[in-house]
Amino acid sequence: MRTFAALALSCLIPASVCAADPELGYRSYMDACAGCHGSEARGDGPTAALLTVPVPDLTRFAARNDGAFDVAAVVRLIDGRSGLTAHGGPMPMFGGLLTGKSVVIDAADGSPLATTEPILALVQWLESRQEE
Repeated sequence: MRTFAALALSCLIPASVCAADPELGYRSYMDACAGCHGSEARGDGPTAALLTVPVPDLTRFAARNDGAFDVAAVVRLIDGRSGLTAHGGPMPMFGGLLTGKSVVIDAADGSPLATTEPILALVQWLESRQEE
């Protein structure tokens, strides 16, 4: 048990410091997100027209949040921990598809947030695509 606790604490790093593989982020995005959000993350993917809800432009996350890109909020949206209602929501849960090595990051409020390397890499790729 003590080994697990030491391992868990050693992985707590701020999201801004934990640089994931940009190529993994791009591949993860293209595999799981581009169908709806488009290859440039602007909400114009080939299946967007088939959906009954508008597909958001992901390059505007920060602009819609007073200029701040909330890594933890985006992680939670992708893996399904937020944005769901009793019968699902407009954003499918992709946490089960984006599996890999676990990482724990510090959210902006200082709380630990566990995710996978592919999700963190995807979120950091999205962060690099933000526009005003």
